[in-house]
Amino acid sequence: MSNLPLKILITGVNGQLGRQLLVSAPKRCGDRPLHLLLMSRKDLDLADLQACRAVVMEHRPDWILNAAAYTAVDRAESEPTLAASVNAHAPAAMAEALVECKTGGQFLQISTDFVFAGAQGEPYRPEDPVQPLGVYGRTKAEGEQAVLCFLGPQRAAVLRTSWVYGPVGTNFVATMLHLMRERTELAVVADQLGCPTATVGLAQACWRLIERELAGVWHWSDAGAASWFDFAVAISELSIEFGLLEKAAVLRPIPTHAYPTIARRPSYSLLDCISTREALGLEGQHWRAALKGVLAVMARHQGSG
Repeated sequence: MSNLPLKILITGVNGQLGRQLLVSAPKRCGDRPLHLLLMSRKDLDLADLQACRAVVMEHRPDWILNAAAYTAVDRAESEPTLAASVNAHAPAAMAEALVECKTGGQFLQISTDFVFAGAQGEPYRPEDPVQPLGVYGRTKAEGEQAVLCFLGPQRAAVLRTSWVYGPVGTNFVATMLHLMRERTELAVVADQLGCPTATVGLAQACWRLIERELAGVWHWSDAGAASWFDFAVAISELSIEFGLLEKAAVLRPIPTHAYPTIARRPSYSLLDCISTREALGLEGQHWRAALKGVLAVMARHQGSG
């Protein structure tokens, strides 16, 4: 029985986390080889709830790893129905179908620090109550609860993370590099505090969680703390070192009110990852060291391109 492939259905495989999950996928999980069922947006539209149910009933996976999401934080305020469909109703439909399969399948839902309001001033623990400020955070919190309610505390896992970026995809690093190449001066928000998280470590945490068959709510980010301004300064300094930028732009720290956005962001969203690191047996890499690794990969790709 242990030689049967472990079927893992992964959504969002063309996203930045999805791509890293494929790069870092182990060949085996325990004694079982992995059989990955890869779902891009083209393969599975998460806004189509019938399709979400059907793909689970067809493949009857041992695990669902839901790495897809509606992540346009500001646009979600004007598209709440679509955001809810993708972030809340889709995982609910997949979790309900997994229950109906009666195979004991498990579910890993990737979530976000935006489920918190950012008012407590100390790192958020997995058990702390959620209080999202906007549509994106609210729909992600609803997705968490749906998966946990349908599958229960033994079969559902939620992994919250923060400020995710990687060598591919749309993210803060890519945006900053683009702007720094075009402008001589940039203003960056300096009073929102969190932690950048590279997809390399996040993907490793996902695979370890599945390997150890953990359930419940967990937090994962890289180690340390930063403002968006701190993050931008590090991107500039390291990108020059790796030849991704020719010269540094002038970076000017500004308060949140000087850069108004449609959706409110938490001013403080550090995640307490101590219990997760212990459970997974993984050390936390400092965010600046992780950033250096990602930029090194980007520099190699640029050189080979």
